[in-house]
Amino acid sequence: MNIEKTSKSLLKEFWPQMSKWTTRELIWLGFWGIIFLVGLYALYVQIVEGHVVTGMRDHVIWGVYIVNFIFFIGIGYTGAIVGGLLHLFDAEWRKPLMRIAALMTVISVIIGPLYILLCIGRLDRLYYLFIYPRLQSPIIWDVVAVMTFLVGGILFLYLLAIRDFAILSRSEETMPAWRRKIYLFMSAGFINTRMQRHDLKLALNVLSLLLIPTVIIVSSVLSWIFGMTLRPGWHSTIFGPYFVLAAVYTGTGVLVLLMYAFRKLHNLGAYIQERHFVYVGYMLIAMAAGYGYFTFSEYLTDWYTSEKWNAELIHKLMDLNQYGWMFYFANFAGILLPILLIGIPKFRSINTITFSAALLVIAMWFKRYLIIVPTLETPLLPMQDIRPEYVNYSATWVEWALTGAGIAMFMILFKVASKYIPIVPIWETSEMIEKEKQTKAATNGQPQPSLS
Repeated sequence: MNIEKTSKSLLKEFWPQMSKWTTRELIWLGFWGIIFLVGLYALYVQIVEGHVVTGMRDHVIWGVYIVNFIFFIGIGYTGAIVGGLLHLFDAEWRKPLMRIAALMTVISVIIGPLYILLCIGRLDRLYYLFIYPRLQSPIIWDVVAVMTFLVGGILFLYLLAIRDFAILSRSEETMPAWRRKIYLFMSAGFINTRMQRHDLKLALNVLSLLLIPTVIIVSSVLSWIFGMTLRPGWHSTIFGPYFVLAAVYTGTGVLVLLMYAFRKLHNLGAYIQERHFVYVGYMLIAMAAGYGYFTFSEYLTDWYTSEKWNAELIHKLMDLNQYGWMFYFANFAGILLPILLIGIPKFRSINTITFSAALLVIAMWFKRYLIIVPTLETPLLPMQDIRPEYVNYSATWVEWALTGAGIAMFMILFKVASKYIPIVPIWETSEMIEKEKQTKAATNGQPQPSLS
């Protein structure tokens, strides 16, 4: 297979996107940059004035920050578990999507924990967490697990990109000397020998096998922070698998949105094709069905038993004057709608799959909100202070500004990364193109080219 020639052709096509900033890209970057700067100002206000500028109080001690933490961390898990599984099963169609999935993992796991820091009143004492850890606390388990997962995610991204670094370091494209030196360093001497290909494949297989159970462990540990407390709606044995599935489901929806965005922005329709959306859409259907089962089981048992505190929480969730609109939207847009729009062939298209993914991502953010805030507003013990601002949580502009800053940081990092690492993997896509040519030649009765 003449992979080297195909790789050079792909690099020549992708290089203008990597080496130049268009006016549209600069406007896009400026828009998110302004949102990020507003978030920095909000952070300054919170540091100077304290948590009183947020909606968090003595009873509702967690709010939008923790919702964002769970949301971004969940997105990060997807790239590892979906990418790892597709790599292990050697699904040929996966290749143009692996870079997006791996980048999503690293960027999300960097942003997510920052929201935990926003909940801490004394950041100057953060190092106490490491020198005086309380091993009985699931929070310590979560810190160790997330840090381990981040290291694994970075290694996975690097190993997936090392062949492209080698191609870029030897390319004939015009680039600054410092950039070529970085690519040469990052390629780590990879020159595509048989031994190197074998070792790289083995390393990716081993890392995939390690990352998949790590995702399950990390997500389960996060769920135990809630599940091991005696609060209505939280004290549940189902929270472990519930969080794992919710994380992968949400992240797969974000993966679809990123596929659509880069396909449109960089004219990658020849590589991120309709079949990729359809295949990922099938995955969404399967996960929506599983997530719907867990959701139904969780709320049905609480509703049927009618325990006082759980019944009060269920009433809040289903009351349209409280959280009902959010509850029904989360379950309809997050479960039923994707199954209908993607499952019925008549409706299935790139646009409908992307639309379903956008709605389910919003719905799953609402779902995280419903897990946290209503429960904290429904304590087991009667409140001593029943002032409305203590009973009910309402996020302030500071929290929304910092939420926007996290989204802006995600967008900016993704865009900057796409300028240094090809969004569509060059080497893997070249292999796929050559195999398709070989298959087409074989079906036409022509002799197959020899393997190089």
